[in-house]
Amino acid sequence: MGIDEYGGGQGPQADVLVVTTNDVPGYRVEQVIGEVFGLTVRSRHLGSQIGAGLKSMVGGELKGLTKTLVQTRNQAMERLIEQARARGANGVLAFRFDVTEAADVGTEVCAYGTAVVLARL
Repeated sequence: MGIDEYGGGQGPQADVLVVTTNDVPGYRVEQVIGEVFGLTVRSRHLGSQIGAGLKSMVGGELKGLTKTLVQTRNQAMERLIEQARARGANGVLAFRFDVTEAADVGTEVCAYGTAVVLARL
């Protein structure tokens, strides 16, 4: 797998800055808008489950599942950014992911953080 298949995050020209920190050097928080989140639930693909079962017998990375999880996380993050933008934010602080099993049929991924309006110092 190439870097694009297992990487994530924002590009260099993002209009909503998303960070895992509580502040951003060189910026001040002018307004706290509040919590925003992006949620997606993905069902398990039968082919990847069979492949994962076979791979678990011999060991190694489950590349199909890794790729699916990256796509799922990126979709959740895109939804978080859309929500922040729609509420007038240009930043999201304290960004996190939460991943849980969804009723034993799939995986729920929630991207969440605090939407803010940032201004350069």
